Amino acid sequence: MTFSVTAGARAPLPAMVFAAGLGTRMRPITHTLPKPLVKVAGRALIDHTLDRLVEAGVETAVVNVHWLPDLIVNHLQTRTAPKIVISDEREKLLDQGGGIMKAMDHLGPDAFIICNTDAIWLEGPRSNLRRMIAAWDPQKMDILLLVATTATSVGVDWPGDFQMLGDGRLVKREERTVAPFVYSGFGIIKAGLFANESRDVFSLAPFFFDAAQRGKLHGVRLEGQWLHVGAPEAIEEAERTFVRSAL
Repeated sequence: MTFSVTAGARAPLPAMVFAAGLGTRMRPITHTLPKPLVKVAGRALIDHTLDRLVEAGVETAVVNVHWLPDLIVNHLQTRTAPKIVISDEREKLLDQGGGIMKAMDHLGPDAFIICNTDAIWLEGPRSNLRRMIAAWDPQKMDILLLVATTATSVGVDWPGDFQMLGDGRLVKREERTVAPFVYSGFGIIKAGLFANESRDVFSLAPFFFDAAQRGKLHGVRLEGQWLHVGAPEAIEEAERTFVRSAL
């Protein structure tokens, strides 16, 4: 496959949806149910993710599967949009970076959206994903992340991830400090960053930090309220947040 490190497509971008993880922090629920199928506000987490993608005009989503894969595949067969492409990792869990490499033929040579399935939000006045897509500028960015405020987000049990400079560039949180922004689990990344990769299994986070060091990691601030649903106790907290928002 030929990669482009400078070209970036406008919407509709394809999306890579990470649904292959073991969900260890969500145990014992995930002994029998994959985390993407855990329900919040009456919908599975993966449906919250896919609904946001559809609202933003995304037509194709690659979903990787590993743990209890048939449950996810069968669930997704009930959807009519977006078009779902399954990337099968049954034999070996590849981490997010390796999952991208396995699915690259479906993602194309330019840029694509990346999505976690344990992150949802109460939308603000505008579509956050549409705002992110509109802000994507491949001439000055290698990666663009949707970030939320650490202090107002729900289910954040770590001291944030990034500082944001005045021009939108993100800087990695320094050790023993609290950062004002947390990665929402959604972003846009250039396929060209993986052009020289030969590993099967590798993490995605080092790509973020490398781009930050080069001044090529930018952020868009999420409007609304972000909810991280990473553990069983976070489900009830997210449910309460949805109820309060409806009052």
